[in-house]
Amino acid sequence: MSFVKLTASTLAIAAVSATAAAARDQVQVAGSSTVLPYASIVAEAFGENFDFPTPVVESGGSSAGLKRFCEGVGENTIDVANASRAIKEKEIKACAEAGVTDIIEVRIGYDGIVFASDINGNGFEFTPTDWFLALSDKVSVDGKLVDNPNKTWADVNGDFPAQAIQAFIPGTKHGTREVFEEKVILAGCEETGAFELFKEANGGDKKAAEKACIALRTDGVSVDIDGDYTETLARIESNKDGIGVFGLAFYENNTDKLQVATMSGIVPSTESIATGEYPVSRPLFFYVKKAHIGVIPGLKEYAEFFVSDEVAGPDGPLSEYGLVADPELAKTQEAVASEATMGGNS
Repeated sequence: MSFVKLTASTLAIAAVSATAAAARDQVQVAGSSTVLPYASIVAEAFGENFDFPTPVVESGGSSAGLKRFCEGVGENTIDVANASRAIKEKEIKACAEAGVTDIIEVRIGYDGIVFASDINGNGFEFTPTDWFLALSDKVSVDGKLVDNPNKTWADVNGDFPAQAIQAFIPGTKHGTREVFEEKVILAGCEETGAFELFKEANGGDKKAAEKACIALRTDGVSVDIDGDYTETLARIESNKDGIGVFGLAFYENNTDKLQVATMSGIVPSTESIATGEYPVSRPLFFYVKKAHIGVIPGLKEYAEFFVSDEVAGPDGPLSEYGLVADPELAKTQEAVASEATMGGNS
């Protein structure tokens, strides 16, 4: 089916593909490295159980996936963006400016961000304060903001070993990074009282203070990982003092190599995330272009299959891999079936 059957308002956006005799026959997905393993499992099962080709699933990070998603409507653009955070208003605006006005938001479940190190190394019981004092560009000393002087974890917390601080964290294009900044670094900044100092230094500007709080040191102690979690694991395997930031599911599939730290006294698990007890958890999503439904074969069927009880429910394969099932999954299923878009349209 050609994109010439889209509405007139969309035709201009899809001009580059309007001359094609037929639309793609494969659903194309890109985005979050956290959602990637779940989407890959679903895509493979979908290809085996439906009369549609197996969807093509790529990674790249939540921000990168949503950027591609918002490039426009047409078979030369992706159909689905995976994200480990909710889409931002500025991304919705960018989508709209490119003609992507009807977006279906699909919450697939929940995941936790964990802090893991070499299985044979030291164990840690972290708080957000520990991570702020370890990685922030500036910290509070005697009521004043100074360049971060901490070199070892013992410098951060006297109960910790004198192990060199070496952190491998998701790069800025990953949704995991934003959750890490908000729920760990910013929380630690507030707990230490540094937030008020940053706010004072910025003339009372709260947003400027938040930005200053999450500015990380650039002396090599904190290393951005632009690839997926396998790259983070490789870094730890080559540097036994390294501590990485992972999704719970990845850690649970590598317990033979990694040990996990507690956060604020809570052990990360599907149970502690489901109850909301573990403090560093987040919902996971994918976003669908409604304009592509009925044009790209199998797109709606893929979305419905992904959030079905058999797949995303508590007894499904995604749960076995580490996804925490959404207690409101039925509402998501209804929204996908009715093609309800963000803003309440269907």
